[in-house]
Amino acid sequence: MTIGILGGGQLGYMLALAGYPLGLHFRFLDPSPEAPVGRIAHRVTAEFTDEPALEKFAHGLEAVTYEFENVPVQAARFLAERVPVYPSPIALEEAQDRRREKRLFQRLGIPTTDSAEVAKRGDFDAAVKQVGLPSVLKTCRLGYDGKGQWLLRTGEDVEKARQELPDVPLILEKFVAFTRELSILAVRGRSGEIAFYPLVENHHRGGILRLSLAPAPRLAAGLQQAAEEAARKLLETLDYAGVICLELFEVDGKLLANEIAPRVHNSGHWSIEGAATSQFENHLRAILGMPLGSTATMGFSAMVNLIGELPEAEEVLRVRNTHLHLYGKSPRPGRKLGHVTVRADQLGKLQQRLAELPAFFRRPEFCLQEAQAETLAGRA
Repeated sequence: MTIGILGGGQLGYMLALAGYPLGLHFRFLDPSPEAPVGRIAHRVTAEFTDEPALEKFAHGLEAVTYEFENVPVQAARFLAERVPVYPSPIALEEAQDRRREKRLFQRLGIPTTDSAEVAKRGDFDAAVKQVGLPSVLKTCRLGYDGKGQWLLRTGEDVEKARQELPDVPLILEKFVAFTRELSILAVRGRSGEIAFYPLVENHHRGGILRLSLAPAPRLAAGLQQAAEEAARKLLETLDYAGVICLELFEVDGKLLANEIAPRVHNSGHWSIEGAATSQFENHLRAILGMPLGSTATMGFSAMVNLIGELPEAEEVLRVRNTHLHLYGKSPRPGRKLGHVTVRADQLGKLQQRLAELPAFFRRPEFCLQEAQAETLAGRA
């Protein structure tokens, strides 16, 4: 069986690596001739809006999926007329627009932040009055890794944002003074079978994920169940097949939904070594109608993103139960070049192994010392 994947970045790369042991083959479509999947699978270099290329791409495929949520919905719909596409184009459409996403949360009774839509420039002042300060102004589409966002704390911030307002739909969200950021990955098969991974604690710098701890330490009773209930509502409402990530804020011992990603997710990379079945394998099982694999954890894991530059591989691999994943990308500031996963049977041993990583990782942007301090203080 050959699976088509829209997008040729590291998520697609890891999907293919998870699928080869299952006897699967892969075909990718990506506009970039430098997309890293070209090293391991057939890659069609074309724009997502190129219908003749999409027609050719679809020929002989068992199913199509995607590795990032900014694939044009019309491309997914075009392909869905020719081959099964999972998750469905409607799930892609809901996740691409923050207004629709917020409305979906509200319709399903999933707690989320207060917000106001800014459909045009003239709506901005009314939205600020409704939501108040501090707040976060976001583009409704195409924002990720902190892009397309403005933090508004003061009247001066509001005035500056007013001058910079792009001529696109926006949403203003109440700033959440959260204890920490969490995420849950869930997977639903074509038969309706659902499995959940544990809540993960995430640390960001500059809007980019730097560190994930799985399972999330010091988790209050009931939070895992609450996250699973919210994810289940989303999966069933969207008649979803595949892995979904629900990003959350923990606030005063409760959860607020932030956003969804209709795909495998950076905060689940730890599952390659840290779970009985990785998010990548389970995504493939789900979209092909295969039984889902166990999501049981293999002790405790930390995933550290490598952003912009790389450490010496030998120094990293000296640390016991440490795994290095490089994506084959050329270095540049802010670019995800790879990740490191560290595993241990006990949380204390995991913290010890993180401390043994080379000096490269002791810079503030990796968040390791911050996470250790919070865990030891019992705040995480």
